[in-house]
Amino acid sequence: MRSLGLTFWWISFLLSSSISLSASSSADHQFTIDGTVLELTDSNFESAISTFDCVFVDFYAPWCGHCKRLNPELDAAAPILAKLKQPIIIAKLNADKYSRLARKLEIDAFPTLMLYNHGVPMEYYGPRKADLLVRYLKKFVAPDVAVLESDTLVKEFVQDAGSSFPVFIGFGLNESLISGLGRKYKKKAWFAVAKDASEDVMVSYDFDRAPALVAQHPAYSEHSVFYGPFEDGFLEEFVKQNFLPLVLPIKHDTLKLLKDDERKMVLTIVEDETHESMGKLIKALRAAAHANRDLVFGYVGVEQFEEFADSFHADKKAKLPKIVVWDGDEEYEQVDGVETVSHEEDHLTQVSRFLEGYREGKTEKKRIKGPSFMGFINLMIGVRSVYIIVFLVAVIAMLRSLGQVEEPARGRTAVSDGQATSVLEGETSEHKPRDKED
Repeated sequence: MRSLGLTFWWISFLLSSSISLSASSSADHQFTIDGTVLELTDSNFESAISTFDCVFVDFYAPWCGHCKRLNPELDAAAPILAKLKQPIIIAKLNADKYSRLARKLEIDAFPTLMLYNHGVPMEYYGPRKADLLVRYLKKFVAPDVAVLESDTLVKEFVQDAGSSFPVFIGFGLNESLISGLGRKYKKKAWFAVAKDASEDVMVSYDFDRAPALVAQHPAYSEHSVFYGPFEDGFLEEFVKQNFLPLVLPIKHDTLKLLKDDERKMVLTIVEDETHESMGKLIKALRAAAHANRDLVFGYVGVEQFEEFADSFHADKKAKLPKIVVWDGDEEYEQVDGVETVSHEEDHLTQVSRFLEGYREGKTEKKRIKGPSFMGFINLMIGVRSVYIIVFLVAVIAMLRSLGQVEEPARGRTAVSDGQATSVLEGETSEHKPRDKED
């Protein structure tokens, strides 16, 4: 589903990882866990990553406004995370000053936030407020599966989990049944088993018998229960289907959630997703999603995300709501006779008719509009690749304009009016990444 673009993304990731792992530290560095943000340099970066199991690094630039606003949040989170049983170290590196290292690590925007877990890098897209940052990062040093032995522990577990990740609790389930899932999907969800389930807990979590696996998606107020069978992959399939809510609102951040999901998406494009009529439409989509778990259901407003909607030939002049099936890449399908959802007919009936036509193959394939799809390519292969291409084109154009290619020199110079000025002098002039927005 995420074909060529995702392949490029993985290649980029593996290359950056191999670079990090191959580098060696020329000296031993002593670090102290005192609850302050650790200042890294090009000489102690590799040592810090290898010394601590979990390091959260803020790659910043002194002139970056977003970086400046992030500083007090990191200062507040650092002492809390340092006191954990398995501490998480908050660190920062001036990527503008140490631009050679920044290029090596492919840092192309500020701030870039990376979590190094046992040396393995992962870009961080979570919340930036101190309390939410702490809650989010604690996930990565928590047990794969928590064992809850009382109603109070169940309540505390759900509260501490927050709303950034889905929560799975097995009531009356053997820990061994979900321990493998807890390890495999540690970065995606919270997992726990509760030894017993009181009547109050059963009412609170809306299940009527055990064993049962309860899935909650706090950010979307969604709840599902699985009563089995608990073998032959059925349990894992339930977990995978519940990483996403039944109906996903499409935004820049939520698009990233689709990266690892192989299912196609039933996408409904509306004029304004905040309009009062959306309640009925979402209710119909949710009902359809319950019965069609092999598909992801989502919606987007032209008013909220115009460039994405326009990729599907839907703008404010088009007849909306428009409904399509998107393959997550460069093609989508329209069902003959059910291209839109009318406000004059029952929404669920129309969505059901659309799905029936799709299942029967009564569709017309179309390609995403090129220019507007550029943003979604960036999400999969990384903005850094675009910068590399632009840089290479610029170099080729410059060489052509000079009309000749000079012999390589140890130091590159720019000559003007008979005077030579060093281009290598001051590396930051070569590396001016863009300011990354929150």
